Amino acid sequence: MSEKVVLLPKTATRSVPARPALHRVLLVNDDFTPRDFVVTVLGAVFRMGPERARGVMLTAHRRGCCVVAVFTREVAETKAGQATAMGARAGYPLRFTTEPEC
Repeated sequence: MSEKVVLLPKTATRSVPARPALHRVLLVNDDFTPRDFVVTVLGAVFRMGPERARGVMLTAHRRGCCVVAVFTREVAETKAGQATAMGARAGYPLRFTTEPEC
């Protein structure tokens, strides 16, 4: 008498992919870049309306720096680079940096 071997399907365990780490884009205040130019850059790179961009610019002016937006690392670094490059092309020391979000 032979025994039949029954093969059960393997159960697949699905792991939930980890969310990508988020990074903040910071606008660093300087005393040389015109305020209107900063508002223009915020609108062009970060798609902010004039009122919101002006508020971000004034916060950076008063506090020394301001969080502009939060993105994944790659997007944050790209946008910070684009915004800083716009300032450099115009001859201003405008600077945007990134940092990991806590």
